[in-house]
Amino acid sequence: MTRIDFHSNVGDSLLYACRLARKAYLAGQPLVVLAEPARLRAFDEMLWTFAPLEFVPHCMAGTPLAADTPVVLTTNLDDVPHHQVLLNLGAAVPAQFARFERLLEVVGNAQEELAAGRERYRFYRDRGYALNNYKQGG
Repeated sequence: MTRIDFHSNVGDSLLYACRLARKAYLAGQPLVVLAEPARLRAFDEMLWTFAPLEFVPHCMAGTPLAADTPVVLTTNLDDVPHHQVLLNLGAAVPAQFARFERLLEVVGNAQEELAAGRERYRFYRDRGYALNNYKQGG
């Protein structure tokens, strides 16, 4: 069964997600990042700039290098090369999340993110998934 970790009250969810991506990369864990197109573009841009002296290798799913790249960005999970860790930055429950060993859910402080995060939390809980919660800040 997929292990699900909720990271909530994180402030800027994209910046926090960049730190999670860096952590997975440094730990040698291939990561797939899922989001809607505009949010994925913003995350991609932030990965280049959030830590000026560090680089997190990443590319879009479907590119020739995706299978060899530790962090793969995608708007759907139809054709992703890795199934270890999924980082969901989207508002909805990923349709194929159960194919992954681990699912990371990041919930920022904005009202729409909190509401969507609560919906996803209920969805997983109601289906019997054990949920790990990591609440940040105060």
